[in-house]
Amino acid sequence: MTGAIAPSTVPHRARKRFGQHFLHDRGVIERILRAINPQAGEPLVEIGPGLGALTRPLLQRCGRLDVIEIDRDVVPLLHELCAGLGELHIHQADALRFDYGTLVTDDVPLRLIGNLPYNISTPLLFHLLAAASHIRDMHFMLQKEVVDRLTAAPGSADYGRLTVTVAARAQAQALFEVGAGAFKPPPRVISAVVRITPRPAPFPIHDLDCFDRVVTAAFGQRRKTLANALRGVMDAGRIRAAGIDPGLRAERLAPADFARLAVAATT
Repeated sequence: MTGAIAPSTVPHRARKRFGQHFLHDRGVIERILRAINPQAGEPLVEIGPGLGALTRPLLQRCGRLDVIEIDRDVVPLLHELCAGLGELHIHQADALRFDYGTLVTDDVPLRLIGNLPYNISTPLLFHLLAAASHIRDMHFMLQKEVVDRLTAAPGSADYGRLTVTVAARAQAQALFEVGAGAFKPPPRVISAVVRITPRPAPFPIHDLDCFDRVVTAAFGQRRKTLANALRGVMDAGRIRAAGIDPGLRAERLAPADFARLAVAATT
């Protein structure tokens, strides 16, 4: 979804193809701002500003802001809504393809903010995690189901590839839920705000690409045992060599267990 408040003086209809649901609840907006606690001089980047629900107060507090917006019709409206509030740099681009590293200056990592389109939230998270070295933290509004997956514990129904892939690169913390009434038009799902903070893995990973291949294969057929799901990656003997029972299913393993499997797969 695209973070925005839609003032009655601004004629713009939410577009389904862009996943637009405009945030208008000022209480929710203030709560998000308190969670972010933006400071003047910080390199802030907003993804999907829409009609400026977060853009305006961010500019007022910090004086400068980069935003990524795919909807070209929103761009002139944003300029109008944010006139005189600060230095707004609008990048009319697809957030899934944008190179966030180009916004980094003096090696100061970015702070990302956004009410993300729910239809692209998972691939966008993977794209952003690939640029994690350029990012200090991320505060996103997402479908609650995605936040549950980001923060799930091993053995739970929500635990899966997204949980483990993120755990190798960042810490995810669910902050609070947001009801459908906070948006216009209201979505058919409950939303939640999450804080994602990139950091080195809390367990040794010798080959991140191999780790990702193991995780993808293990959860690709999650009802199968590891021995069957990982058949194209490693045999049962190598799984045992990692100290893991090949008869287990992927959801029973902690993220560190997948790192041990990745080592066993390459030795």
